[in-house]
Amino acid sequence: MHVPDGFINAPVSAAAGLVAAGAVAAGLRGARRELDERTAPLAGLVAAFIFAVQMLNFPVAAGTSGHLLGGALAAILVGPYTGVLCIAVVLLMQGVLFADGGLTALGVNITVMGVVTVVVAYGLFRGLVMVLPRTRRSVTIASFVASLVSVPAAAAAFTAIYAIGGTTDVPVPKVLTAMVGVHVLIGIGEAVITTATVGAVIAVRPDLVYGARGLTAPLKLRVGGELIDAPTAPVAVAARSTRKVWATGLVTALVLAGFVSFYASASPDGLEKVAADQGIDRKAEEHAVKDSPLADYGVSGVTDTRLSGGLAGTIGVGATVAVGTGVFWAVRRRRTESGADSRTDSRTASRTGESV
Repeated sequence: MHVPDGFINAPVSAAAGLVAAGAVAAGLRGARRELDERTAPLAGLVAAFIFAVQMLNFPVAAGTSGHLLGGALAAILVGPYTGVLCIAVVLLMQGVLFADGGLTALGVNITVMGVVTVVVAYGLFRGLVMVLPRTRRSVTIASFVASLVSVPAAAAAFTAIYAIGGTTDVPVPKVLTAMVGVHVLIGIGEAVITTATVGAVIAVRPDLVYGARGLTAPLKLRVGGELIDAPTAPVAVAARSTRKVWATGLVTALVLAGFVSFYASASPDGLEKVAADQGIDRKAEEHAVKDSPLADYGVSGVTDTRLSGGLAGTIGVGATVAVGTGVFWAVRRRRTESGADSRTDSRTASRTGESV
């Protein structure tokens, strides 16, 4: 659902850019509370994994394909604020390096694919886990429903933006019906991918899934005919290494982007298909970096299609994990420094009070 340049007029694109900038600013502040020493590097990995899986278009209808949006997956794994940042990093890499998604439409894409999907998915996810039994299965069920709903919600959000600032004269009801209809089907694929990924991480390291924190019911013991909470031994969770999870995730992302992506569907995705059928793309503009060495997910000068796409995917995963990890480490470091400053101020105030 990468919106290209020319679909939305300049004023509305600028307004969407302001919304996206505000969301990213809020994400930077909120991510300080969500990230810790273990999850900061994993957030960069989540961004790289989403980049890789977005290369795997899957068929959903005759002549139409879909791909992961990733907002629900990111929010559930690393938190909603961090999730918005993950999608923003992915979209920035795709737009700047691969000419995928317009640069003037970057704000529209972050708003639709990042903010809307995260807000809708995580809000629904939290609501479901509050009413479902406190088990890991409930997390996967909530993940499926939340991710499924988030995709047509994003399609509806694009339609609303198009209704305000679309550059072509196409009846909005027709656009809404076509967009939501095809993206319900894409949402099923999104739900399967999200649920499988969340379930896999929960199976090995549930402590690393933000949406699963505090959901496991305590072990019960029967004492004197009554059930009581079993005592738990202190576990140094923070000391558990995340290197194995990080390495496994990175290798998986590289394999998906570097090899599996060659077998992805070549059919246009939902937005491309609807735009062509309804005439939304009549005023589409060429991408500003269409001559990039990595444009269209291929390496310029490499004639072998399989090798070119694989190299481009590998480069994209590497660039995304590097940029994402750098951003999230900086956010985490800012939180640590702020906490240290607060403790220093508290000790200084305490000593001052004692001297008085």
